Amino acid sequence: MQPSTPGVESLTLNLTQEIQVKASVEHTFAALLEQLGPHNETAEGTPMPMKIEAWPGGRWFRDLGDSNGHFWGHVQAIKRPTLLEICGPLFMSYAVTSNVQYRLSEVDGGTLIKFHHKAFGVIQDEHRQGVVRGWGHILASIQKRAESSSR
Repeated sequence: MQPSTPGVESLTLNLTQEIQVKASVEHTFAALLEQLGPHNETAEGTPMPMKIEAWPGGRWFRDLGDSNGHFWGHVQAIKRPTLLEICGPLFMSYAVTSNVQYRLSEVDGGTLIKFHHKAFGVIQDEHRQGVVRGWGHILASIQKRAESSSR
């Protein structure tokens, strides 16, 4: 019996989301780092504090203490306050690699965040289905944090 070969479509993930934030690009970028780091949580509200080393090559990981945790990626590019790009497996502990980009730009009344998540590998259906909700929750949390901190 020959193993089946999946088509390219089943090996890729391409998600784009945008959100407008009523805060300066500087406040929004700071909120982004806080939300991806110590204030991270699941869409259900379960705390999932992460650490992000906000420099090129820095790690993004879940620190469970006592030298335990889960590596999510490396900071591939950072240009404060307009770009954060991360590459790595993220939440998928199997043969996959991802590129995540947060691009921030000034717009009338605040900041526009353009978010992209592209992945390649054998992506499990539960992850493929959950990314829209999960990343949407993180974006909404960044928006809330930035807007509340800029007042």
